Amino acid sequence: MNVVEIEAAVSELALQPFDKEEFPFAFLKAFGNKETTINRLRKGETNASDVAGGVLQRNNIHLAACAPGTVSATLRALRESPKNAAAKTKFILATDGQTLEAEDLTSGETIASGYSDFAQHFGFFLPLAGISTVKEIKNNPIDVRATGRLNKLYVELLKDNPEWATEARRHDLNHFMARLIFCFFAEDTDIFPGGEMFTRTVEQMAEREGGNTHEVLGTLFRAMNIKHSERTSAGLPRWINEFPYVNGGLFSGNTDVPRFSRMARAYLLHAGQLNWAQINPDIFGSMIQAVADEEERGALGMHYTSVPNILKVLNPLFLDDLRAQLEAAGSNPRLLLNLRKRMAKIRVFDPACGSGNFLVIAYKEMRAIEADINRRRDEPDLHTAIPLNNFRGIELRDFAVEIARLALVIAEYQCDALYRGQRLALVEFLPLDAKNWITCGNALQLDWLSVFPPTGSGVRLVSDDLFQTPLDQAEIDFENEGGETYICGNPPYRGSQWQTEEQKFDLKAVFEPRTKSWKSLDYVSGWFMKAADYGTKTETVAAFVATNSICQGRQVDTLWSLMFLLGHEIVFAYSSFKWANLATYNAGVTVVIVAISNNPNRTRRLFSETDNADTSVKIVDTINAYLVPGPNVIVRPISRPMNDMAEMSFGNMANDGGQLLLDVDQARAAVMDHSVPAAFIRPFLGSQEFIRGIERRCVWVTDDQYESANENEWLRARFKAVQEQRAASDRKTTKDLAQFPHRFGEVRQKGDETAIIVPGVSSESREYLPVGYLPPGTIVSNLAFALYDAPLWNMALIASRLHLVWIATVCGKLETRYRYSNTLGWNTFPVPVLTEQNKADLTRCAEDILLAREAHFPATIADLYDPDQMPENLRHAHERNDEVLERIYIGRRFRNDTERLEKLFDLYAKMAGARTTIKKTRKTVS
Repeated sequence: MNVVEIEAAVSELALQPFDKEEFPFAFLKAFGNKETTINRLRKGETNASDVAGGVLQRNNIHLAACAPGTVSATLRALRESPKNAAAKTKFILATDGQTLEAEDLTSGETIASGYSDFAQHFGFFLPLAGISTVKEIKNNPIDVRATGRLNKLYVELLKDNPEWATEARRHDLNHFMARLIFCFFAEDTDIFPGGEMFTRTVEQMAEREGGNTHEVLGTLFRAMNIKHSERTSAGLPRWINEFPYVNGGLFSGNTDVPRFSRMARAYLLHAGQLNWAQINPDIFGSMIQAVADEEERGALGMHYTSVPNILKVLNPLFLDDLRAQLEAAGSNPRLLLNLRKRMAKIRVFDPACGSGNFLVIAYKEMRAIEADINRRRDEPDLHTAIPLNNFRGIELRDFAVEIARLALVIAEYQCDALYRGQRLALVEFLPLDAKNWITCGNALQLDWLSVFPPTGSGVRLVSDDLFQTPLDQAEIDFENEGGETYICGNPPYRGSQWQTEEQKFDLKAVFEPRTKSWKSLDYVSGWFMKAADYGTKTETVAAFVATNSICQGRQVDTLWSLMFLLGHEIVFAYSSFKWANLATYNAGVTVVIVAISNNPNRTRRLFSETDNADTSVKIVDTINAYLVPGPNVIVRPISRPMNDMAEMSFGNMANDGGQLLLDVDQARAAVMDHSVPAAFIRPFLGSQEFIRGIERRCVWVTDDQYESANENEWLRARFKAVQEQRAASDRKTTKDLAQFPHRFGEVRQKGDETAIIVPGVSSESREYLPVGYLPPGTIVSNLAFALYDAPLWNMALIASRLHLVWIATVCGKLETRYRYSNTLGWNTFPVPVLTEQNKADLTRCAEDILLAREAHFPATIADLYDPDQMPENLRHAHERNDEVLERIYIGRRFRNDTERLEKLFDLYAKMAGARTTIKKTRKTVS
């Protein structure tokens, strides 16, 4: 269940007559528990409660319905129950059908309410459905309720008006919904006088069966676009005169309204009964835009960006600086006035604005600062100096554009009411401003300079109303000489493998004139490139949320080389963290926040989340493309290690049609039943075989053994099948291999070497990269890397925390898993010059790791390196390895991974520079 469905279910439960016996099960059902789960609890099979009338669901809640007047005593009994600890109870709840009390045992937070009102606290219980709660939902459930009611209305209207679901009429329906939202808000904030005037009028004038509802609404909408002095001549009925003249384009143009059934009319009235004055445009917009999107409707309420996450972008972008200037100004009238004048010229641009979250938050935060300025200057009633059209955006979906505009209009009114009082807010709110400042279009195809010109000089007024002008017309008259420009947002990420053809075309338009490597870039890269281009025309700072993959692996070279070429640098960044939403189990993507600017004088700040979820900030000289404080270098693949480490190569690729690869049973049968010499059957390991302990075998015959091996009938048949498969290939290289049917297509080992194996891809949950030592005779698959006959101290390097953070940073990831690279990760790994004693110490560390693993045979690498089950002796062996290696680098243990990366990049810059110098010298000598 999504958050909107849960709210509806809880609201429905609160309206039902209280049933003491049934309530616990109905409550759990409202939060998505399956009928089989409920039945098992009802029968007592899984109910661990020791409280009379109680139900205890493990890892969830202990609740009880009780006799009247005993709620507090029952809650105390639930809290003191010894069963809670073993059952890992998260919540307790008690109710007698008149009052309800509950407590979050983890945080200690409590609620108490009348039984009929407990649905207003549904956000408190969302963890019961595996949904991470957020402050905005807990404190302001109206947003979710409004979304649910509008969604029901939207779906019902489509059912009765299928032609409105077509592409030709979808915009009309979305525009109609925007008008409704404004009316609901207006009647609850006295913009419409008389309280619930809109809903009451519809209830009185529209027939109960819904037949004329569309006519009533059409008349209302038409009236609000006509001045009072002109309404009589327009032939409007007298009952319409109380409604104000709104203008602003919201009610201009087509006033068609879809037809209403009785059910649709009921949903409309239900929505109007909510208190829309409490709507929070910070998050409401993101949820309501999903109403019009069939693909997103199933996840209503999930796709909004929390305010704290938005502020991670906006605070360091410019808000922190404004607050610091306010603090420095104190009560000095002149300094406060200067700050207010500065803020009046600040413009914020979100070129992927969705429903306007970033713009709304930026506006509200700036209004709060301005209100403080006005209070200190004793000018509390002063009209705001911050123009709403200084907050501009681009959005692809037209309904999101409508909602973004509406959210900003609502935010402006709410700020006026909060800081200047309801009376002044009402006086200046209507008629709406007709300027259009949110553009509907493809941000990667539009010219940002026309949508968001650097200055106001010569910009012509194109749009002439707020909601009705063609949505690709966004230029407005604007004078802003000397103003500041900030670009921000959370653009769509989309890795290269998941991009649509249209998205690939967008990236091609942005990148193809600059680089041939653009096809591997994430979609969000297009916004960074467009922002960098924009920054070449005017001084600006652009900060975007992005997948952390743009700061890892080969994308770094492709994207950031272009950024730096245009004179931009990273001025602040958040290292990787979860950008979570309300989805079940807090599904979120690992992201970074990166800000670029061509202003070399800005202070560089690097933010990171600590283990206890706090945020730390470090002032640094430079932030490189990997979001590490250090030299602005880009790590590129090289063919050999930079120092005296052993060479690493791929394993061996069979290219055999499955004829040379065997499972254990096939191998045993070959030897026992077909007299195949055991020397021709070898252990065969790739990444998964090594990590999970899967046993496989392969046929391994060298050239000088072929004649002898071919005498065996079983082997001869296999070789023939390989030959036929390769000969039938369309690829010349594979055809050529047909003359060597006894051997793998790519052979990189002789077969009698030891090997240090490194999986090509491995889980990100492990604290160390999996690496192993294989005895002579083991064949390594091409799905893993190997160092053949290498000194064992090389394994100690790969098994270290230092190496893991280097690989995670410079090699990037496959989905979320570590992706290893010999040329990009191993060959570039910066290692100081090692003495013979260093190598001996590291060899001993590698041996200790292997011995610790051996003590737990037959546990696999997957078992041993499960972070929750790693054996203490193995953990100690790795800790010792890390200590020995890190002392070689800096004489002590590193404090954290950030410090590790700082040292590694500093050493890499020196080694790469020295290597370049050496190569140049050799070239000169030759």
